[in-house]
Amino acid sequence: MWLLFLFLFASLAATGDGNRDNGGRVYVVYMGAVPPRSSPDLLRESHFRLVETVLKRGQKAETVIVQQYKHGFSGFAARLSKDEAASLRTRHGVVSVFADPVYQLHTTRSWDFLQQTAIKIDSKSKAAATSPATDTIIGLLDSGIWPESPSFDDSGFGPVPSRWKGICMTGDDFNSSNCNRKLIGARYYDISEVRGPADGSNSPRDRAGHGTHTSSTAAGNAVAGASYYGLAPGTAKGGSATSRVAMYRVCSEAGCAGSAILAGFDDAIADGVDIISVSLGASPYFRPDFSDDPIAIGSFHAVAKGVTVVCSAGNSGPEAATVVNAAPWILTVGATTIGRNFESDVVLGGNNSAVKGGAINFSNLDKSPKYPLITGAAAKSSSVSDSDSASHCEPGTLDSNKIKGKIVVCNHSDGDTSKIDKVDILNSAGAVGSILVNNAEVAVATAYLDFPVTEVSCAAAAAIHKYIASNSQPVATITPTTTVTEYKPAPVVAYFSSRGPSAQTGNLLKPDIAAPGVNILASWIPTSSLPVGQKQPSQFNLVSGTSMACPHVAGVAATVKAWNPTWSPGAIRSAIMTTATELNNDRAPMTTDSGSVATPYDYGAGQVHPTAALDPGLVYEIGEDAYLQFLCNYGYNASKIKLITYIPSGFSCAANASKDLISNLNYPSISVVGLSKTGSRTVTRAVTNVGALEEATYTVTVSTPAGLNVKVTPSKLEFTNTVKKLAFQVNFSIRNMAAKSTLSGSITWSDGKHMVRSPFVVTS
Repeated sequence: MWLLFLFLFASLAATGDGNRDNGGRVYVVYMGAVPPRSSPDLLRESHFRLVETVLKRGQKAETVIVQQYKHGFSGFAARLSKDEAASLRTRHGVVSVFADPVYQLHTTRSWDFLQQTAIKIDSKSKAAATSPATDTIIGLLDSGIWPESPSFDDSGFGPVPSRWKGICMTGDDFNSSNCNRKLIGARYYDISEVRGPADGSNSPRDRAGHGTHTSSTAAGNAVAGASYYGLAPGTAKGGSATSRVAMYRVCSEAGCAGSAILAGFDDAIADGVDIISVSLGASPYFRPDFSDDPIAIGSFHAVAKGVTVVCSAGNSGPEAATVVNAAPWILTVGATTIGRNFESDVVLGGNNSAVKGGAINFSNLDKSPKYPLITGAAAKSSSVSDSDSASHCEPGTLDSNKIKGKIVVCNHSDGDTSKIDKVDILNSAGAVGSILVNNAEVAVATAYLDFPVTEVSCAAAAAIHKYIASNSQPVATITPTTTVTEYKPAPVVAYFSSRGPSAQTGNLLKPDIAAPGVNILASWIPTSSLPVGQKQPSQFNLVSGTSMACPHVAGVAATVKAWNPTWSPGAIRSAIMTTATELNNDRAPMTTDSGSVATPYDYGAGQVHPTAALDPGLVYEIGEDAYLQFLCNYGYNASKIKLITYIPSGFSCAANASKDLISNLNYPSISVVGLSKTGSRTVTRAVTNVGALEEATYTVTVSTPAGLNVKVTPSKLEFTNTVKKLAFQVNFSIRNMAAKSTLSGSITWSDGKHMVRSPFVVTS
């Protein structure tokens, strides 16, 4: 289960400025939008000619170019020297040249849980219908796919949509027959720069499991009798089971090449996908600018072509300002828990009292508490002076003679040696089990398989320490894991889910939405790590990360698109955001992992509501022209924007362009930064009526936090058969707002049936 650790704590891999080999390193040369009336062949030749202007005489472009982008946007990736890359930066038509970055993967019942916690909807509305109107195609940029999984069986599917232009690439252990009417396309790219050992990079086949998990979460068939070796039993299904799947393998276990990510976007746009799901990203600590970010670049051009792009927010929480994939044209997803827990208890000697814990283990310990119990601090090696490190069971700090045959209690904190590594060392030293005391990560059930391990909170650990202190020969046992359903409270924002505000765009609220991303059961690749007594590998796995939350929203987006084929990516995002819920299964405000009330910086608009999103009532439309103005306000001048994309004749950035004006982007949420500078700020929004009734009247209610005045003008919107779109203004002013404080609330428009809620965050 080391993959789980990778998904949760992934960061941008260091690439350095040195050569990767004698041939130089790979650089991405981004050249903006495809010129009008340009054919892919002409672009290909122009790329060759451009590269050859910086190569040594006689050297051919074909020998250095590793990727070409010629459908959704123009550019290429090539192996170049540092000087050659610098020279290309000065060439006409080149937007940016950057070293090929290495990004990391951000890593059943979850769909049922979303319905259980959601508000009731009108059973007569189209949202309650059971069959979508049209096929949709979800493209995933990921680690590949395991086509034999029952999640991708094509029984009952009709012909592949005629608009599909993609292919099924052959490769190692993968041929065209692996695609079918469900898995309609599969491509792979040169990821040799990040290839792990024997990972089968020359194939769309998944060797990591991540891509199989995400694609089945988004669009997998309903598979009855699914479980992880008996845990989480039930029917595993994707959010849009009628959608087709196309896989673009851009990652290995070691990471995801930026040049391959761009190629995946380019091909997906040309192939005809409706939704692109991207469960990977940069580190928040090495975040590139939009013009140097393969995900921002690729998604910009995809959205311009009408393709909705859904991305994971990152796994660097709970620290603030860690959200990534925060461009306004991206639907950015954070992670929450669901109402299911995996319980493994500690039973103490004496009166057999049980202390609740959580983890995945198939313990074969006796049910009676008969195993000696010792803390890491008490097992400290005599050669170690640091008792704190020993209490955390850090490698080299414990005396193996003291822990042999015992259950060891270890503290665990962020920054420690990984839990898996600690446990492996304890197991090798002869311990019979371990109890990890861990507040932050206790909601994520780590799989320890046969070695008996459970994790308890600090509060629960107090009872264990009290028992040890009061007994000269303390004993205990650890029970095997059981599945607990109807667990409360849920959802809770996962500790690892990256938080806002966006370090790039403070006047844009990110993440946008939250979805289940903790202990998600979905399809997996075969593995040799089997619990004792098991002869066949599970076809499913329980994995956590914003990687798992992202395809939940991609599945919802695909369903919304199926019911509303003409809707733009902006309208689809708006429908998903304005119908989200902020309540948990106790009908109380959602909280974070620490127990505090969650804010829009934690979960955006709230937890996704799959059925309500089909009938939002009103939507906040936004198109490419608005994104051009965003780029102006972000700081790009018109000349740079013209290189990135083709813009209307006469376009220019306003003289007063500033980051403060980003707050005016017609987004389904509102963020205002620096209110104390002016004391008051007014932002404008416009909504379009997409409800069944052309004549509809919406009135506004405002949830206003103490210390802030919020006024919406007008307070009533009246739509008719000729008036489909109406604007309103929101004025924020300081009433009694403390310096350097952040306040949040919401604005809700309602016609008595629809509740169109937009969160806002204001920072002084």
